[in-house]
Amino acid sequence: MRRAAVIVNGGAGSGHDKARAGAVRDSFGRVGVDASVTLASTGGEILQAARVALEGDHEIIVGGGGDGTMNAVASVLVGTGKLFGVLPLGTLNHFAKDIGMPLDLDQAVHAIATGRHKQVDVGVVNGKVFLNNSSLGLYPDMVHDRDRQRRRLGRGKWLAAAWASVAALRRYPFLSVRMNVDGQRLARRTPFVFIGNNQYRMQGLSIGERARLDAGVLSLYVAQHPSRFGLLRFALRALAGRLAQERDFDVLLASEMEVATSHRRIRVATDGEVMLMESPLRYRVLPGALTVVVPQ
Repeated sequence: MRRAAVIVNGGAGSGHDKARAGAVRDSFGRVGVDASVTLASTGGEILQAARVALEGDHEIIVGGGGDGTMNAVASVLVGTGKLFGVLPLGTLNHFAKDIGMPLDLDQAVHAIATGRHKQVDVGVVNGKVFLNNSSLGLYPDMVHDRDRQRRRLGRGKWLAAAWASVAALRRYPFLSVRMNVDGQRLARRTPFVFIGNNQYRMQGLSIGERARLDAGVLSLYVAQHPSRFGLLRFALRALAGRLAQERDFDVLLASEMEVATSHRRIRVATDGEVMLMESPLRYRVLPGALTVVVPQ
């Protein structure tokens, strides 16, 4: 039997326990894969489990959880050539959806067991890996506030997120940023800067999806001093396929970019996780640095 190390984030999605871990193990067994399942409860435990698995003789290392879990496991596997399996057990599962992974447990396990290998790009900001995107401004501030409410007030994830979103839009702070995008220098005052690993679709009902993950580019999206109503206008124009006509919305592609702010340290989100980083933020893409199993 083939051997796999499966790292399940117990806190992902609606939560996972030993029974769920057993169901994952059994599902792999039915497709001829001997799965060693580790149930992790923190980001540190996920990273440690991935490092231990990398030193073992497993053919494939699987992350079971949401985008934060995939980020943690992938950060250990980048550049090693070890096969990475994606088991979508989180809430949004953006990376899993972009590689075409089924969201049903048994179907995803079957895809991991029978799929093909594909090398995909990885983004890096100041040494921190991201599979989906990185951002500064409104979103990381909102996530920071959401997590603070959950710790201090005991609010559920979605209720805390709703209150944090309202508070962020009420404050609506602006960043003054200076950007160097493959030699092109830009200065903007904006509520957000969004950098994607490869290009995101920014129009129609497929907005927020990526057609490919191996083009070797980062994508930059930044609005120039929009009002709250201006953000709504951008969203409506994107749905109508007319965002490219907006003069105050920049979309740029590059393999490297630098973003400097007036703050020495700033909150930065990478795949939904927020941390403080030193300015300037240096972004680059690592082409084909991660070998992922994707459905046939």
